[in-house]
Amino acid sequence: MTVLLVLTTFFVFIVLDYAINRRRAIATAPSKSAPPVPVHTGAEYVEGFLVPGNLAYHNGHTWLLRERKNVVRVGADEFAAALAGKIDRIDLPKPGYWIRQGQKIVALFRNGEKVEMVSPTEGEVIAVNEDLGADPGLLRRDPYGKGWLLSIHVPDEESTGRNLVPKGLVRAWMTDTVSRLYGLQPRLAGGAAADGGRPVDDILAALPELSWRETASEFFLTTGKNG
Repeated sequence: MTVLLVLTTFFVFIVLDYAINRRRAIATAPSKSAPPVPVHTGAEYVEGFLVPGNLAYHNGHTWLLRERKNVVRVGADEFAAALAGKIDRIDLPKPGYWIRQGQKIVALFRNGEKVEMVSPTEGEVIAVNEDLGADPGLLRRDPYGKGWLLSIHVPDEESTGRNLVPKGLVRAWMTDTVSRLYGLQPRLAGGAAADGGRPVDDILAALPELSWRETASEFFLTTGKNG
């Protein structure tokens, strides 16, 4: 009986702690027009793509940044934004929705087709970037700033970084990613970069022989996956 009482008390404290942290996170969630979190610290260019050094990256080309205790901001990296190109619409999950790491959370629409991106972490959605509804082009123009996707309350911060690209391997990972893309169509190596070696706004626009949906889904790790 004593053991049961102790376990019950322990469980109640866990629930209360989660509820308090969640309430605080929601109370301080960014507004629709909240200024973007600065993410360009330690930024470098890898094969022409901007890769901020203070972000954590998922292999599906989403990123996360700790905003404050138990809250992270999530977005798409510049490679993903350039591959998505000129999209018509972005669908985001609603606040209150619980998502798992690797789960499809963002849908990008273009010319009647859809590709999805996965979450880099697990937790509860507490805010989304509603500006993307009126201007989906923000994702391409400013993927690390005004084109952010959503904020997530993560109860277990220690698990947030699991199954992400190790910090010391980010450069090699991005280099390999770009090489894989160029391998699909050699003409990309000469046509994907604008002046100064930077990627063009819409990498696949000039290559109709490559399926936008299939190519993007392959790099976003959503090919053949269920939501």
